[in-house]
Amino acid sequence: MSELNSRMEKSIESLKSLMQGFRTGRASPDLLNRIMVNYYGNPVPLKQVAAISVPESRTLMLNVFDKGAVKDVERALMTSDLGMQPNTDGSVIRLRLPELTEERRKDLVKQVKKAVEEAKVGIRNIRRDFVDAIKAQEKNKELTEDESKKRQDEAQKTTDQFIGVLDTLAKDKEAEIMKV
Repeated sequence: MSELNSRMEKSIESLKSLMQGFRTGRASPDLLNRIMVNYYGNPVPLKQVAAISVPESRTLMLNVFDKGAVKDVERALMTSDLGMQPNTDGSVIRLRLPELTEERRKDLVKQVKKAVEEAKVGIRNIRRDFVDAIKAQEKNKELTEDESKKRQDEAQKTTDQFIGVLDTLAKDKEAEIMKV
């Protein structure tokens, strides 16, 4: 059971880190977590190419370590789905977050719901694997039928608990995104 809990908690942590990348109207370095820069022919996370800071509530500032990579960072930012135009001054790039429109907010909510649904599928797959292992133990006479049923019920209760946590995370993030 502890392995089941551990694997499900990892799914929740993964979703939380993914949700930090969804824009809510204020600048956060986490918005750029998914951006990959083609740095000398290799895809590299943006955080390894530039220092990211938040000088104002709606502005991100990137201090690119290698001046030769500034154009690559700009290109990566422009081709991303963030919808922000980089403003370059030497090796410093500024990103100004535009106001979120109602349509963009709804689109972000859809993306959050999709991510939550994928996390739910992952948790259900973890439960399925656990139940299959229990059934195999029962078949090999390592567990009694009653013990097998009891463990399967515990696995279902744990799954329901984690699905509830996912639903709560989704509601909170949706409220945060839709708040003007």
